[in-house]
Amino acid sequence: MNNDNNHANSNRENNVEAPVGKGSGLNNMDALSHYLKSTAGAREGRAIPPLEKWHPEDIADMDLIIKANGEWWHEGGKMTRQSLVNLFATILWKEENDGVNEYFLKTPVQKIRIQVEDVPLLINDVGIVKENEVSWLEFVTTTGDVVRLDNEHPIILKAYQPDNAADRIDESQVRPYMPVRNGLNALIGRNTFYHLTEIGELTEHDGKTMLTLQSGGKSYSMTMPDH
Repeated sequence: MNNDNNHANSNRENNVEAPVGKGSGLNNMDALSHYLKSTAGAREGRAIPPLEKWHPEDIADMDLIIKANGEWWHEGGKMTRQSLVNLFATILWKEENDGVNEYFLKTPVQKIRIQVEDVPLLINDVGIVKENEVSWLEFVTTTGDVVRLDNEHPIILKAYQPDNAADRIDESQVRPYMPVRNGLNALIGRNTFYHLTEIGELTEHDGKTMLTLQSGGKSYSMTMPDH
C-alpha cells in the first residue's frame, strides 16, 4: 500500500495544462473549484496530483484559514461542503521561507496563499489492518489521506502555542502529530489519540507514562503529555 497517497501518477497527469484564459484569478473559490474539477479527469478517485512537478510563478492570496481544530473557514464563514474541502486538500502545499512556514493551494498556473493556525490536516480515525499477516496502525484524515505508523510516519509530540493570547489557557499544550505527504503534518484528534491509548500499552518509567504502539512488526514508544 502506498502510504503517502501521492504516487497515483500517469503521463497525462504529469503534464496538466491550464485551460486557455485561466492563468490567473483562481483565488476565487468558485473559479478554483471549477478549474480543479475540469483538470481532474486524468486522475481516478482521490489521487494527489504531482504538485512537486508544478512551478507556477503567479502567486495570489485567498481569505481562507484552516483552524487549529481542523475546520476550514472562507471569508469569515465555516466551509460546510466537505467535498469541496476534500478537493482543495489534494492541492495543499507547504514552503518554508526564512524559517516561516507558508501554505498554498497549488495549481500548475498559480499558487494561492492561505493561512493555517497549526497544521493543515486532521486525523480523526485509526484502526488496525492486516497485510501479509502483519498488523499495521492505519490513520485516516478528515480529508481522505490514509497513512500507516512506520519509520517515515512517526507520531511526534510537540507544543502548540496559539497566536491569540485569549486562547492560551495553558502556556503551551502538547499535541500529537504525524507527517502525511509533501511535508504536510496532521494533528491526531483528541478522541483518536484516546483510542490509541486503548490500542497500545501504557507503562510507567521514572514517573512518566509511556505509550507503546505496535505497527508493521515494530514498536513505537512515546512519553505521554502531562495535559
